[in-house]
Amino acid sequence: MSHRNNRRAGGRIRSRVAVIVAGAALLSWAGPGANAFWTASSIGGTAAAAADAVAAGATPSTSVSAGNVTLAWNASTTLAGRPVTGYTVARYSSASGGTKIPAGGSCAAQPIAGLGCTDQGVPTGTWYYTVTPVLAQWTGTESARSAGAAVDTTPPGAPGISVPPFVNTGNVTAVPVSGTTEPGASIALTITDAGAAHTVTKTVTANSSGAWNTTLSLTGLDAGTITYRAVATDTAGNPGTVPGIATSTKDVTAPTVTAVALADSAGPGKDDGLMEPNDTATITFSEALDASTICSDWAAGASGTLKGNNDVTVTISSRNVLTVAVNSSACATSRIGTVGLGAGTAYGPATGTATYKGNGSNASTVSWDASTKKLTITLGALVQGTPNGTEQLAAAPSYTPPDGMKDRAGNSLAITPFTSPTTSRF
Repeated sequence: MSHRNNRRAGGRIRSRVAVIVAGAALLSWAGPGANAFWTASSIGGTAAAAADAVAAGATPSTSVSAGNVTLAWNASTTLAGRPVTGYTVARYSSASGGTKIPAGGSCAAQPIAGLGCTDQGVPTGTWYYTVTPVLAQWTGTESARSAGAAVDTTPPGAPGISVPPFVNTGNVTAVPVSGTTEPGASIALTITDAGAAHTVTKTVTANSSGAWNTTLSLTGLDAGTITYRAVATDTAGNPGTVPGIATSTKDVTAPTVTAVALADSAGPGKDDGLMEPNDTATITFSEALDASTICSDWAAGASGTLKGNNDVTVTISSRNVLTVAVNSSACATSRIGTVGLGAGTAYGPATGTATYKGNGSNASTVSWDASTKKLTITLGALVQGTPNGTEQLAAAPSYTPPDGMKDRAGNSLAITPFTSPTTSRF
């Protein structure tokens, strides 16, 4: 009986040893790259061996910010449900085939213990990622490749900016600012006044065509040069390195009349005091006006001349007041004002009016010179009435502006009459 028990014990020991030896032999044969392995266990004093394998990795998800790709994946186990000890990550330049490229950043760890990482400094292009689970020296099957992660590392260029050349907060409360950049980009606007003492900021998003616009109040900014600085950040998260720059002039001062003078066309000393074609009345302003408030057909910052076949009619009354009428075909809406020729003179006719029109070189004209800030009325051919034929003495002329004249910032010219402090005459 004792002898038979000894033989049974010896048989169990030899079986246990054989299983362990067989498992060790399989491990030796499989090598470190294998994903199948044997496990040995003893249940109730009996040794046993079972096969297991590391399952395939889970396909990772990706999100992109500039040159960084963040990955996440689900946990992997062995076929028997044992957790793996880590993961390796690789990327490819195509959805299939191609060369495996080791990932960088926190994805470069060997192995990665968690369920996510960030591949940093990824070049521009579309990249596909895989995850491979690892258990000790055993490696599972590489996952299917992720959807393409489009990486853009090129910063956007300088946004274009369009702003009014002149602004004020007396008449314009909302200043329009617009421009273009990459579609969908975020534009950070910074607006400062001349002394950089005050700043306004705003963030705007470009539409799918790259256009953007906004309105701003510049009430808190000092008068003078206003500088607009725009920097774009594209949809990939790349910040722009070159800003777009534009400027406006903030003007809150109303324009004024500074001079009004009469002049003979032949120059001083010849026919002074007599009314003749080509004589002029010139009004000078403190700053350039918005030309469109003189003639609606003129551009705001331009110079202009009204001259055509009887398009401009200049009349001088018996009370020595010069007025101008303009045909609507030459200018839809005109604002010229009136010139008083001075007390103590009698340029006009004894009764009625003297009318000057004409065409070609003999036409009456109205001209605006933005550079000199002067509005000049020139007499054309006399077509009606008889002006005073006696040479007149020099007098101080005056000018009464019409309602609606403005400077380029929108500040209104007061309609208060201005009398020249110096004398002049036709």
